[in-house]
Amino acid sequence: MTSTTVLPAHLPSVPSALPAPPGPAAGEPAGDRLASWLVHTGCALPFLRAHAARRLTVLAYGPVADQRAFGAQLDRLCQVAVPVSLPALEQALTREQPLPPRSVLITFDDADRTVLEHALPALTARGLPAVAFVATELIGTDRPSWRDEAVFLLAHGGCARALCAGGAADRLAQLAALPDPDRRRSLHELRVSARASAPARPRLTPAELGRLVAGRVAVGSQCLGGPELPRCDEATVRAEVQGAHRELTGWLGAAPTAFAYPGGSPDPRTAGLLRELGYRTAFLTDHRLSPRLPREALHISRLAADAAAGPAEFEALLAGRPRKR
Repeated sequence: MTSTTVLPAHLPSVPSALPAPPGPAAGEPAGDRLASWLVHTGCALPFLRAHAARRLTVLAYGPVADQRAFGAQLDRLCQVAVPVSLPALEQALTREQPLPPRSVLITFDDADRTVLEHALPALTARGLPAVAFVATELIGTDRPSWRDEAVFLLAHGGCARALCAGGAADRLAQLAALPDPDRRRSLHELRVSARASAPARPRLTPAELGRLVAGRVAVGSQCLGGPELPRCDEATVRAEVQGAHRELTGWLGAAPTAFAYPGGSPDPRTAGLLRELGYRTAFLTDHRLSPRLPREALHISRLAADAAAGPAEFEALLAGRPRKR
């Protein structure tokens, strides 16, 4: 006699061991979708390393306060990657030939004096190239960027009518998302209401930009004042992009060819202006790797990098895992 196994009408649900993968970005290849999922789940670092070896990694640093820690990162980079220069990337795009496997480009956003005093010596000692992006309104001043100023003011009791209650990070995100006139107005309210003014932040001078270029650190544009361009009107976008372009051309004696979108988000109007002005590359900060031959020269992905990160965090970053914030 054959026995029959009867299954219950309602099987208990079994929780998945891993979270569902996030939705793919528009046009993202299948391999990138899988890598994004593995990044999201925090597993399979060996796979991520193998995937990153077939991609272009562009690191977006901020200030470099610790030259020793930054130097240790560069040493590791020389061991496991192929550092490339901006001219090499531009040449690859012109010839439509992919960069070598494991290519890494080093960039700095909102470049200040730490790039000259700490990053440049570390780069020069190892013969490494890089790119420094600057907001030209800050050159020759001791002013912080509006983002850094807002972080300080929010931490010191600053308030603005357009910002809802929440943590400092939430309110900074709200500030960045405002239309540009409202952002400027709210920043003024933060200045008036905060218990203290943001400290000075010494900036590079026009002559020091030339020293960077002489040290194989190309200088690119990040607009006049670095606003969130998608939140700006047409006239402001044009003034920001063209004004910074004129100033950098005058200081450097040659037109800049690289641009970094302030805040990291793309803007189609800006991309059109960059084409008109002859820019060859423009960079996002979208926490992704790029193809070794980027599909869109004015939308090249970058990973936010911390110059003070330890070995484990930096190793994960080189594998394409975004840094923890």
